[in-house]
Amino acid sequence: MFFGSALKLQGVNEFLSNLAFYTEEREYPEEFGARIFKITRDENGNRLTHLKVTGGDLKVKTVITESDEKVNQIRIYSGEKYETVNELQAGRICAVTGLSDTIPGQCLGAEQGGYEPVLEPVLTYQMILPEQTSASVILPKLRQLEEEEPELHIIWNEELQEIQVQIMGEVQLEILKSLIKERFDVDVEFGQGNIVYKETIADVVEGVGHFEPLRHYAEVHLLMEPLERGSGVVIDTQCSEDVLDKNWQRLIITHLLEREQRGVLTGAPITDIKITLAAGRAHQKHTEGGDFRQATYRAVRQGLRMAQSVLLEPYYKFRLEVPQQMIGRAMTDIEKMQGTFDTPDTAGEMSVLQGIAPVSTMQGYQKEVLAYSKGMGRLFTTLNGYDICHNEEEIIEASGYDPDRDLENPCGSVFCSHGAGYNVAWNEVPEHMHLESVLAKEIEEEEFDELTQRRAYIEEESIDTEEIDRILEQTFYANQHNKSKWKKKKTARLVQDYHTSAEKSSVKRDMSKKYLLVDGYNIIYAWDDLKELLDTNVDAARGKLLDEMSNYQGMKGMELIVVFDAYRVKGHETEITDYMNIHVVYTKEAETADQYIEKFAHSHGRKYDVTVATSDGLEQIIIRGQGCRLLSARELKRDYEEAKAQIRTEYLENQKNEKTYMMDGISLEKEQPEKEN
Repeated sequence: MFFGSALKLQGVNEFLSNLAFYTEEREYPEEFGARIFKITRDENGNRLTHLKVTGGDLKVKTVITESDEKVNQIRIYSGEKYETVNELQAGRICAVTGLSDTIPGQCLGAEQGGYEPVLEPVLTYQMILPEQTSASVILPKLRQLEEEEPELHIIWNEELQEIQVQIMGEVQLEILKSLIKERFDVDVEFGQGNIVYKETIADVVEGVGHFEPLRHYAEVHLLMEPLERGSGVVIDTQCSEDVLDKNWQRLIITHLLEREQRGVLTGAPITDIKITLAAGRAHQKHTEGGDFRQATYRAVRQGLRMAQSVLLEPYYKFRLEVPQQMIGRAMTDIEKMQGTFDTPDTAGEMSVLQGIAPVSTMQGYQKEVLAYSKGMGRLFTTLNGYDICHNEEEIIEASGYDPDRDLENPCGSVFCSHGAGYNVAWNEVPEHMHLESVLAKEIEEEEFDELTQRRAYIEEESIDTEEIDRILEQTFYANQHNKSKWKKKKTARLVQDYHTSAEKSSVKRDMSKKYLLVDGYNIIYAWDDLKELLDTNVDAARGKLLDEMSNYQGMKGMELIVVFDAYRVKGHETEITDYMNIHVVYTKEAETADQYIEKFAHSHGRKYDVTVATSDGLEQIIIRGQGCRLLSARELKRDYEEAKAQIRTEYLENQKNEKTYMMDGISLEKEQPEKEN
């Protein structure tokens, strides 16, 4: 223990000498490194970056940032006075001039890590300026304060033409008001505080941005994935340099980082999203740097429009202390606030309630606690991060935000045709984009691997084809009877029943037996009218498909089997029923319609004329391998509509040829009365 007085210079030398004796001097690396801890300005308005050198030496005119800015001066401050030096060794603290893009907590050179802000603003306040003060004049000055205070966020709302401040609460507002008065001699006021919302996504999507006015070109593909709460925005790249040059990739990453991207629900900032550069394309002559900025921004917005967006709101972690007799009131209040809490604890005569609740519902609750507890209650809150908004629809409606009318953040792309650029809406971009979808390719590869394994499993399993034939014979031919069919006239146009030819097979087929297997839900999702009906009622969509397939069977005359998934129904066995003139199969538990169709194709594809109707491209690979014909959902729809149109035409022609006129049954000869004998 040391005693003394610095004012009287008593014991100072003894203290410093012993401090040096009992402490170890840190060994700094030879490579330059530094950590920034503060940003200020001198009396002349010069920007000062305060830092500690943590390795090597710092010299004047040295480039120490990625933006290639040089250190103009090295100042060592003592109060308001300073001295300039040309070089500074590791372990020293100084202020440097000449750096314009540094921020507190940033690491330079070999120094690793960095500090993330502990406090995050959750409230937005409108700044009310005096009548004689212009927002365009005060805004650049407020930007200086924003650089010096990392927890202060200044926003210019172009639509409302007002300055907004994101800050933690009323205490910081008072400090900010006094600071603005002291620095800029301006008296400001603040309006009512609003919650700072954020947005994220719930599924993986691919965002595509294309920018191609005349003599410009850029296309960007971004994979966007949801992350855990509190992860922020993570930027990555998996694009090969063979696809897009490294310099263009760096430029795209820079554009992703250079500004805060906005969501599509309320225009709030996005968070908890991983954005990965997946692909891109540039033109050797026409691509400029600004083209990729436009394509990148549009890719982010298009991806957000494609994804299922989720609105997030800030939550408080609270500790509420109230007298025991008032704990019931406190618990009721928290439940009304859409909050959650643990079992109350007791501490003497007080009860303690801990949990989380939305910031929006807990605002001003401290005053209410003091009122009903007569000054004995206390409320402590800390920010617990962002989570799903409890009243999302209400907030979205109140915001009135329309992403398609946000000209600063467009969702569509610009393409070029016949020497002129034209706009393409976000939902039509995939139909116009020049590069293949990276996400669709990855999904196809995964599904192909799965189907390959499934096929190997089917081939390994011993399939009792005799039993399958017996079931088919009993089921498919039990209710056979003569069916009346429309007689079709021959036309000059050759109508092909099935548009995809089967692979040649060495096994001799019985072509008299024709089967058409329809993947029920695959067709429902592929046909727009059925999909629209599916959103309202599943049974109605299924019933309409069966009705149309029944009509189709009557026109074509094959054995038609519609297969539906029932693999999620616990304990369900394969169910085969008749629906008018067609057969309906509901698969057993743990068996999908794909698996059933593949099994049928494996056992019957090389013996009979089997056609499978599905748009599952990977399933088609396996079906082809079994020698079956293929019909996509689109081809099935077209063939069905053509058959209906042909039947209608023939019917109308028959009616026209067999018309009966009103006078046909009346004889024009006057009947002679019989003569009486």
